[in-house]
Amino acid sequence: MFERFTKGARATVTGAVTHAEQAQADSVTEEHLLLSLLDRRGSRASFAVAALGLVDRRASMEAALAEARRRGGLTKADTEALAGIGIDITEILARVEGVHGEGVLAGARGNRRRWSGRRPFTGGAKGILEKSLRIALGRRDRFIGEEHLLLALTACPGPVADVLAENGATYATVERALYGEGGESRRAS
Repeated sequence: MFERFTKGARATVTGAVTHAEQAQADSVTEEHLLLSLLDRRGSRASFAVAALGLVDRRASMEAALAEARRRGGLTKADTEALAGIGIDITEILARVEGVHGEGVLAGARGNRRRWSGRRPFTGGAKGILEKSLRIALGRRDRFIGEEHLLLALTACPGPVADVLAENGATYATVERALYGEGGESRRAS
């Protein structure tokens, strides 16, 4: 599938690997794909990101993603649903971190060995790549570009899509920024 990626999309994926390495993460996640997209310049996706004001809100988005990692990857919707049945994630998190240390659910790195070799992509990150292919095919685009990766990040449920939506980047708003008002008619499933 990687051969169907444009040069910019390939750079985004390799940039995500770099973000994972810099974070000393064991694997490449959806978050790393988003951060790499936010780094990109001169593409249709970077125009949409700038038009939606995401570049200006990068720090707050990174903080929200860090908080989601701290909650063990639970989305705000997950947290609210659990609260609805009497489970207080904040209380559980405080107890777990009290016993095992701050950031334990986020996979905080202590004295870990230096990573050698390739970092695998999480199931969620692989899902984003697969969804970007489906979006490109649905739009009848020949290649998978950065814009398809951005749309996929908004379309796949999880903390990254939540943070994007909280910052005004839903599938519909990103699609409008990318393709104008007529973009919705070619939406992929």
